[in-house]
Amino acid sequence: MGAGAVAAAGGARAADTPAPTPRPKAPKTPFSTTEAYDAAKVPAYKGQHKDVYAYIDAHQAEHLENLRRWVRQRSISAQNDGVQEMARLVEADLKALGFQETAIVPSSGHPGVWGYLDQKAKKTLVVYMMYDVQPIEPTGWSVDAFAGELVDDPKLGQVLMARGATNQKGPERAFLNAVASILAVKKKLPVNLMILAEGEEELGSPHYPELIAKYESRLKTADGVFFPMNSQTPAGQVTMPMGVKGIWYIELETRGGPQGGPKEAEVHGSHKSILDSPVWRLAHALASLTTPDGNTCLVPGFYDPIRPPNLEEQRLANGVLPQWLADEAARKDALKVDRWMGGMTAEETLYENLFNPSFNIDGLASGYTGVGAKTILPHKAVAKVDVRMVPNQTPAQLMKQFRSYLDAQGFADVKITQLSGYPAAQTTVEAPLVKAAIGTFNKYGVTPTVLPRLAGSAPYYVFTDTLKLPLVTAGLGHGSRQHAPDEYMVIRPKPGSKVAGLAEAEKFYVDLLYALAEA
Repeated sequence: MGAGAVAAAGGARAADTPAPTPRPKAPKTPFSTTEAYDAAKVPAYKGQHKDVYAYIDAHQAEHLENLRRWVRQRSISAQNDGVQEMARLVEADLKALGFQETAIVPSSGHPGVWGYLDQKAKKTLVVYMMYDVQPIEPTGWSVDAFAGELVDDPKLGQVLMARGATNQKGPERAFLNAVASILAVKKKLPVNLMILAEGEEELGSPHYPELIAKYESRLKTADGVFFPMNSQTPAGQVTMPMGVKGIWYIELETRGGPQGGPKEAEVHGSHKSILDSPVWRLAHALASLTTPDGNTCLVPGFYDPIRPPNLEEQRLANGVLPQWLADEAARKDALKVDRWMGGMTAEETLYENLFNPSFNIDGLASGYTGVGAKTILPHKAVAKVDVRMVPNQTPAQLMKQFRSYLDAQGFADVKITQLSGYPAAQTTVEAPLVKAAIGTFNKYGVTPTVLPRLAGSAPYYVFTDTLKLPLVTAGLGHGSRQHAPDEYMVIRPKPGSKVAGLAEAEKFYVDLLYALAEA
């Protein structure tokens, strides 16, 4: 066959080849408004409760000990270490405060804690609490993680250093200190309180919906949900999110079996010449899920449910953008990175962070990874994967899509196990509770940067979707190193610092309760 015939034949085959299927792509919708939300325009809360503030100042030693009691009680949910004891401690503290109803509430996992304080008030606030903490790292702690040590930090001042100091036992017990102070001085709160604490937040809150279901009809009568938080940065700034992304957290597992590979245990590595490898199979299954750079999910329908940002979200994003651009270098330094994914601009990273999902491999495990050599062919491999979902994406939908795609790609043997999953949550900035929180921040001269949502996840959907209630996470105070050694919360800030100490954080909570009552 001559060269011309070859070219003609090749041309004929090319013409018969179907056009490639367009790759999925994360959407980006042009904004329809340039208007920017300005939290400074929300009137500052003007109330003064000087007798309560004075009580707080006079009882700081006692209030600090309350925080230390909480962090000294172990409550590592992943290891069931001290969880029952912490639940009893929370309930005992609610009883001591005068809550008419308290209960340790069983679930299919760790128990919850319920409390109701009826003040015959017009408004009711639900307070979400978590009493569990992360496991302790084997190295890196400067102090005993459960000793509740006070440490002098040259940059911050005096800090409480302990597991749970800022995530979340410190701010939660500070909120209860504020409640105790109002009751001691005024004998009555300006709002009724419902508290429903869980002991599984660090596990993804798998059984919190059971607790919500038990009290659902009563919870729905509330005016909003509050999550106490140390919201300040070391510079004293505050970011206030109106929502969170959801999460789908799964394990993908491959094992030897009918499709090939050892079934029961690792074998000598030389057998790879005649045996399939579950590790290579998992690697190829993972690779099939994204483009080669790992930045675009190829699972059909993955991006289809994503809705464009609504007008309120656009206004919030426009309001955040100037600070986001100004902080780009600091963000890169904090993350220890040189460039953004795909060479994005800082403005593009804001859009992606807020309005599109992420798809991430958290960890890979298989075979021998110790010192030196051990030549084996493993019989299984596991990858932990998470998707941070935006509104309209659901765990059930993703499970169906990923299962169908892997099957179609020839990976029907790859096992998918969901470890955690819940949808995104959203609250409008126009909710009275939100305005009360912003107004309280403004009273203290700390106007918050209001985000449409965090890129991270929390089980707030049980409040915003199930109960149809607005939710706010807020508070003065600073803490850091959550999930890491030397976790801390500032108690007495260094002179000149813009960070609130424990006393001022408690006064913020006092004002917020009154601001909500008057909203």
